Amino acid sequence: MPESAWKFLFYLGAWSYSTYLLFGTDYPFFHDPPSVFYDWKPGMAVPRDIAVAYVLQGSFYGHSIYATLYLDAWRKDSVVMLVHHVVTLVLIVSSYAFRYHKVGILVLFLHDISDVQLEFTKLNVYFKSRGGAHHRLHALAADLGCLSFCLSWFWFRLYWFPLKVLYATSYCSLRSVPDIPFYFFFNVLLLLLTLMNLYWFLYIVAFAAKVLTGQVRELKDVREYDTAEAPSPKPRKAE
Repeated sequence: MPESAWKFLFYLGAWSYSTYLLFGTDYPFFHDPPSVFYDWKPGMAVPRDIAVAYVLQGSFYGHSIYATLYLDAWRKDSVVMLVHHVVTLVLIVSSYAFRYHKVGILVLFLHDISDVQLEFTKLNVYFKSRGGAHHRLHALAADLGCLSFCLSWFWFRLYWFPLKVLYATSYCSLRSVPDIPFYFFFNVLLLLLTLMNLYWFLYIVAFAAKVLTGQVRELKDVREYDTAEAPSPKPRKAE
């Protein structure tokens, strides 16, 4: 539970900050995705408020790679999770270095909201049975959180992400900067990120189908109980 609590606070703060950048400032990147490449120049200055977001996110995903390898329990999707963290960190570092920071903020905004809802749901799953009693409020919050998580995953990562980010990077970038460097490098990584989002969405749909058909009676943290099982030692005979 402590892991989910601090992840919830981090994702909530990170997503709130990217929301502020996109909707509380003059940056038009969300409503006008092609603008991420307007006036693009190699070596252009990175605004301080965007640089702060990059430092925080880069530090977090650097730690996440270490945690997946050495701290977390190994699960069936841990390889995909590790690839996701590596791809994300490479995108963060390279997009900052090559001054694609505008589209980077848009990518972070579209992804962090789902993680906020995921960790919120996991916390309420833990809280609903604390002390050996069933807490209806937390059970309801867990169910609503699961529903909003599924909807936001589809809307933000599988609808808005291709519509805004992939459209801007694969099409609009060439119109604004015909000889833009590292075009294929960034678009391949973003496409790989999209495929991983689709993979996990199918995983989510499969779990939801089990809940609806009664194969799973109550909502649990599916990754928490999907740990790769090590062979248990054989019981010794009584001497």
